[in-house]
Amino acid sequence: MDFASLMSKEISKAKPKADSQDTTKPKYTRRGDLEAARIAAYNEEQERLAREREERNALKRKLEDEEAERRREREEKKRKLAEESRKKREEEEAARERERRKRLGLPELPPTESGDDKEGAGKEGGEEDIPEEELLKKLRDMEEPAILFGETHKGRLRRYRRLLQRSLTPQPQLSDGPIPTTLELVPEVDMKIPETAPKDLEGKKFLFRQLASYFNMVLREWELALAKRDASVKLSLQGKQAYNAMVQSRENMKPLFRKFEKVDIDDGVLEHVVEIVSKAQQRRYVDANDAYLRLSIGKAAWPIGVTMVGIHERSAREKLHQSDQQAHILSDEITRKYLQSIKRCLSFAQTRWPPDDQLQIMG
Repeated sequence: MDFASLMSKEISKAKPKADSQDTTKPKYTRRGDLEAARIAAYNEEQERLAREREERNALKRKLEDEEAERRREREEKKRKLAEESRKKREEEEAARERERRKRLGLPELPPTESGDDKEGAGKEGGEEDIPEEELLKKLRDMEEPAILFGETHKGRLRRYRRLLQRSLTPQPQLSDGPIPTTLELVPEVDMKIPETAPKDLEGKKFLFRQLASYFNMVLREWELALAKRDASVKLSLQGKQAYNAMVQSRENMKPLFRKFEKVDIDDGVLEHVVEIVSKAQQRRYVDANDAYLRLSIGKAAWPIGVTMVGIHERSAREKLHQSDQQAHILSDEITRKYLQSIKRCLSFAQTRWPPDDQLQIMG
């Protein structure tokens, strides 16, 4: 045997046999099959995640329900303990009262009723129940909602009785005028304001009626004066601004009227308002404007420039901020608005009722 035959024999042994190859595995794979397999694996993964999420949510709900149940049990136990302690305390107090009355020779107390008996007696002794249909009809007749969200029959019954009691209670009548008020307005001949505010309560009430009547009269005259203008003036920019100023003044003076109704106004503000109106009625508008300036910015010094030299504050500097020199226009926004409205009413009164002395015309 030569060398060539030996080499061919060894080479044939090293080559794999064709029969040993896997003939079941396809040689090529379609792209559609790969995409379908990927989608199937993705769907399986999503289903697994959804199942795990549902399990976690179910476990969370279970824990929350258990915690709520434990909380209800604790609240119920607290309520029972409080009820027992209350009953025990009432029994001890009743025993001490009986012992005291027995020691003093007083008659014994009548037996007290329990809470359920009291509730039943209150239901029997109180007003009788109203059927549901009749109750709904009565509420609709009163132009009220028949059923509110979460409202029971007892709640509707209480609401109906409360509305009925309110309808039977006389409501204060509002006066006619630019600013409706519960104060009884006085005629024009009684609007003369004194120069100083009274100190007694009855005098203050009558003074508030006079002030409300005067301001309502000024606002009414202001509104009529604006209504008598020509249409071209009304539609102009200045005409619209004048009308808006009147409306704004009327709205800003409503808090002042509420203070008049409640007899709740600062004496420092009241004294200056009385002085302003009194001087305006006398057609001394410059003096009224001076009173307004004292009311609004006060008499306190407004230092300009260097106010302190050194590191210590001098005792004389405290006089710059005394309470009687307070700037009331800086108190709050509501006070600032109705004080500004008083100034606008004063400016209109000067044009509606001009002064005899030309020196009393404000600039």
